Amino acid sequence: MSLRADAPPTARVPRFTRAERWIHRTTAALMGVCVLTAACLYVPELAQLVGRRALLVRLHEWSGLALPVPVLTGLASRAFRADLGRLNRFGPHDKVWLRAALRRRGHRPADKFNAGQKIYASWLAGAVLVMLGTGLLMWFTGLTPLRWRTAATFVHDWLALTLGIVLAGHVGMALADPESRRGMRTGSVSREWATRRHDGWLR
Repeated sequence: MSLRADAPPTARVPRFTRAERWIHRTTAALMGVCVLTAACLYVPELAQLVGRRALLVRLHEWSGLALPVPVLTGLASRAFRADLGRLNRFGPHDKVWLRAALRRRGHRPADKFNAGQKIYASWLAGAVLVMLGTGLLMWFTGLTPLRWRTAATFVHDWLALTLGIVLAGHVGMALADPESRRGMRTGSVSREWATRRHDGWLR
């Protein structure tokens, strides 16, 4: 990727490939189905309003099973693999970013992804794996002892609640940053935004 130093401030900078954008959209859609069906299954008022519990259960189970598929398929994309590598690497600038974020002041240096995005991505990946594992224990009831299924249900339910809160925060932050959303929608961001929010990436 070539970023000209003399480019005007309004220039667009390529940020995400088409493959990466489709991975994000597909994962978001599957996660949305999981969250909505879970809400309908666990909130009595929604359950009564929607009905068709058996259908909701099947949608929840199969969307949960399919959740890792976009990421696994995306490993065929070199750009996606490179971004996974960036998300998994923490440097000294990430510590500076976290300190500035906690104090709500000071410069927050970041590469293509800031420290908050890296923590969120790592936590979400782990949460999805735990949800998948506990969900399978709950689904195949004849293969595990009752105490395993009871523990799996407890972890699945409480992690689902935590996941819903974290996802709501993610959506809220995206709504507060139109240029970031534009980057995920179109694949490019303004140079001014990149300089302000991800200066290390431009350098």
